[in-house]
Amino acid sequence: MRPFIISAVLVLSVCTVAPRAQSPASPKAGALQSDLAAQFVRTLDRIAASLDGVVGYIVTDLTTQERVAARLEREVFPTASAIKLSVLYELLKQFEAGTVALDAPAPINRAQLVGGTGVLQHLTTASLSLRDHATLMMMVSDNSSTNVVIQSVGMDKVNARMTALGLGDIRLRRLMMDAAAVKRGDENVASAQSLAKMAELLWRGEGLKPESRDIALGMLKLVSGSIRQAVPSRVPVYSKTGSLDGVRTEAAVVAVDGRPFSLAVMTTYLGQDTEGGRVIREMTEAAYSHFDRLATGGVYGRKP
Repeated sequence: MRPFIISAVLVLSVCTVAPRAQSPASPKAGALQSDLAAQFVRTLDRIAASLDGVVGYIVTDLTTQERVAARLEREVFPTASAIKLSVLYELLKQFEAGTVALDAPAPINRAQLVGGTGVLQHLTTASLSLRDHATLMMMVSDNSSTNVVIQSVGMDKVNARMTALGLGDIRLRRLMMDAAAVKRGDENVASAQSLAKMAELLWRGEGLKPESRDIALGMLKLVSGSIRQAVPSRVPVYSKTGSLDGVRTEAAVVAVDGRPFSLAVMTTYLGQDTEGGRVIREMTEAAYSHFDRLATGGVYGRKP
C-alpha cells in the first residue's frame, strides 16, 4: 500500500535523533519570521487548490510546538496503511508490559495470508517473529504481517490506547484487505492532526521506553514514500505511507538539524491517484525549504 506530520526481516539498530529545545540561535518570533511563515502557508494553499480532490494537512514546528499550517486537520479521512502507526505503538506497549514476545519466531499461518501489498503472501516456509512482522508491516506495508500483529495485540486494545492518548479519532475498524468490512463501510480512519501526533509520539518515544523508541525509529526510517523522496537523503525521515484507490496519505517527522517538524497530509476523492503523491511531495518540499531556512538563517535569515 501505499524533526515534520501530511506508509525483509532485519535486526535493526538506529542512531536516533533526540528532540531539541529551541536554541538561543533559533529565529525569534518577529515580523521577518511571521512573513516567511505567511508565505509558506500561501504556498501550501496553492498546492491544495491545485488538487482534483480533497486534502487535509497539518505542519507543526517541533522546536516551538507551534502549528504552522493546517487545513481540514480535524476531519477524519481514510488512513489506508498509515493506520499502522497506531498498531506499532500498541505492539510496543504490550512488549513493554510483557504480554507479547517480540522475538519468538512462529511458522507462517497460511490462513492469515491476504493480498495487496507485501511479500509474506509469496513465502512458503518462513518462521517470523512479531518484530519481523512489524518490520514488514512498516517497511513494505505488508498486509498479511499487519494482520498477524493486529490479531496478536487486539484491535480493541489499539483503539483503547488511541483514546487514552487523546487520539480517539484514530479508529482501527477492520483487518487489512477485509472486503466484507469495506463493503459495510468499516474504514480505518483518522484526522491529519491525530496522525501527525502519532508520528510525533513515536519519534519522541513519549510513553515508551528507550528500547521501544529505538525499535520504532529503526522501522519508520526504512519507509520510502513521497515525503522521503522530497527531502535530501542526509535528513532523517520517520514516516508511514498509505494508499487506496482514490486515497493517498502520509505522516512523518522530518528531523531537520536544529528545526525538526512533523507533517501529515491526507488526500481522498482523488481524480487521479498519482495526484495525491504529487501534492504530498510538493507540500513536503515547501515545508523542508521553510524549516531548513529557519534552522540555518539565524535571527535575520543570513545563511552561514
